[in-house]
Amino acid sequence: MQYPKNYGLPRYVAHQAYYSFIGRDYEWELMPLALDQRVSAVVWSPLGWGRLTGKIRRGHPLPATSRLQSKTATDFGPPVPDEYLYRVVDSLDEVAKETGKSVPQIALNWLLQRPSVATVIIGARNEDQLRQNLGAVGWNLTPSQIKKLDDASATTPVYPYWHQRGFSERNPFPV
Repeated sequence: MQYPKNYGLPRYVAHQAYYSFIGRDYEWELMPLALDQRVSAVVWSPLGWGRLTGKIRRGHPLPATSRLQSKTATDFGPPVPDEYLYRVVDSLDEVAKETGKSVPQIALNWLLQRPSVATVIIGARNEDQLRQNLGAVGWNLTPSQIKKLDDASATTPVYPYWHQRGFSERNPFPV
């Protein structure tokens, strides 16, 4: 049922959502809904609140100019466990070496290839960051690179999604 047509209003064609290589909750409910309703996503904070800039590394302190140092990020930003972040950045590093691209370019390119994603809103602080981010378009990751990245960033969804996963493939309650 498409309610907007019933009221003579145009249908929605896009919505803004937080989605990144380290913030994949969007895939649990909003992406299936977007695909079903043919609504595209305009993604904000595609570099995970600055975590996927390539500046954050295992065993190194946060850069002084990191957005993660801000009160907004610490009070309102999505929590990301350090070990998970490092595992994800390690996989981005591997693919960056394979492609000759930067960590943020890999993270943005991955995102731009995801179902329902129409575009991303980048928050470049200067011209160099803008140029780097724009280098994420005009090429594609290979299916094997995407699988490597997907495997590295996989998490167990929260309830009820972990419980519902696989219901179509198996009967969890045999009779």
